[in-house]
Amino acid sequence: MIHEECGVFGIFGPEGTDAAAATYYGLFSLQHRGQESCGIAVNNQGDVHVYKDMGLVSDVFSQPVLDSLTGRAAIGHVRYSTTGQSVRENAQPLVTRYSKGTLAIAHNGNLSNTLTLRQQLEDQGAIFQTTIDSEIMAYLIARYRSQTETVEEAVALTMEQLEGAYCLLVLSRGKMIAARDPLGFRPLCIGQLGDAIVFASESCALDTVGATFIRDVEPGEIVVVDKNGMRSLKSHCHGRRHHCIFEYIYFARSDSKLDSVSVYEARLRAGRLLAEQYPVAADIVLGVPDSGLDAAMGYSMASGIPLVRGFVKNNYVGRTFIKPTQSQRENAVRIKLNPVRSSVEGKRVIMVDDSIVRGTTSARIVQLLKKAGATEVHVRISAPPFLWPCYFGTDIPSIDQLTARQHSLDEICQMIGADSLGFLKLDSLHEMMGEKEKHYCDACFSGLYPSLDPAAENGLVYAMEAR
Repeated sequence: MIHEECGVFGIFGPEGTDAAAATYYGLFSLQHRGQESCGIAVNNQGDVHVYKDMGLVSDVFSQPVLDSLTGRAAIGHVRYSTTGQSVRENAQPLVTRYSKGTLAIAHNGNLSNTLTLRQQLEDQGAIFQTTIDSEIMAYLIARYRSQTETVEEAVALTMEQLEGAYCLLVLSRGKMIAARDPLGFRPLCIGQLGDAIVFASESCALDTVGATFIRDVEPGEIVVVDKNGMRSLKSHCHGRRHHCIFEYIYFARSDSKLDSVSVYEARLRAGRLLAEQYPVAADIVLGVPDSGLDAAMGYSMASGIPLVRGFVKNNYVGRTFIKPTQSQRENAVRIKLNPVRSSVEGKRVIMVDDSIVRGTTSARIVQLLKKAGATEVHVRISAPPFLWPCYFGTDIPSIDQLTARQHSLDEICQMIGADSLGFLKLDSLHEMMGEKEKHYCDACFSGLYPSLDPAAENGLVYAMEAR
């Protein structure tokens, strides 16, 4: 199986700011990025307190709990396990108490050198309480902080040790620090709410709390907020960008804008491209909720085939792709979607979805449509086939579990019971993004992994060399 996506939110405001309440609503809007656990850490006049547990934001936080989390600054986290088990001890934010005070950290992403760092630190006497890579970051920041004048210097030194994808929010006694890895795999943006500064994984969280979008955190940038305002350090900014393409295809909410690209517009373009690349005679187009809906609309607009509502979704079931086990994914599909029989009965259907990983979920959905009376089901996927694993925090399994790596297009079509099948072409991803040049990571499709190694040709490492 594969591993995760997470979401982070933070706010630093003047005295009297109800930081916990704002963080609660921010996390609520980021719930799609992780449903295993969540937590909030607040700074109350220099003391950092945390509350976290397994479950959804609405289940973990009650009004009495939020009322107890007083303070002008807070960071929050929703988790789907990337590195480490799905247990309460691995929930974030993590709070570290050390000689210079207290730090809380929330992290979205996945370090590709976790095992190496952990072994090195344990050999030096470090003792870890969790199995997540976020604790390695917290340990390094605390260690470097004892050698530096400021927390942000400690964060900068820590970043020199890290490889892979990360967006960090760090809360200390008097500051909040946001940092993004030098290639910008994971999204992180800045907003303003009155006199408060807000950070969020997606801009939709800014909208939810009423904050005004300011800008995205640049790849490699360290942003510091304290009583004197906001400033940034750009010593790790190298001018290169490799945003995760799957954020736009699947993970992010449609109403978010990531690194100046509208998720909604990107998905519309994907649907239009699919209609051009794989036209077929059909009566209706429908999308698989949620991330297939916008691409289905794009397909309908380009083809002229009517768009219908094909499924009713049970909104109380989490996202199937990022469920921890395959059995949980399959059970969720059975109760999550129900076809609208009156829409599909007797019709030739174009079904648009965002991806096929193992193929079991797609097969189940096609079966549901045919049982509801669809005479034909033509599947269109708004992403290229998954051929390579991801080492940067997207839930892509090992090669032997990737259906597209093991089977031909015709074989996959037959396996899922579709009448035809088409994947978005790899060389059209830049059109989906609305870019002339490639500024994203598509390694899970292409096998070309971004690298900061100056010796790597065009900044990419081929899959055979990637690990």
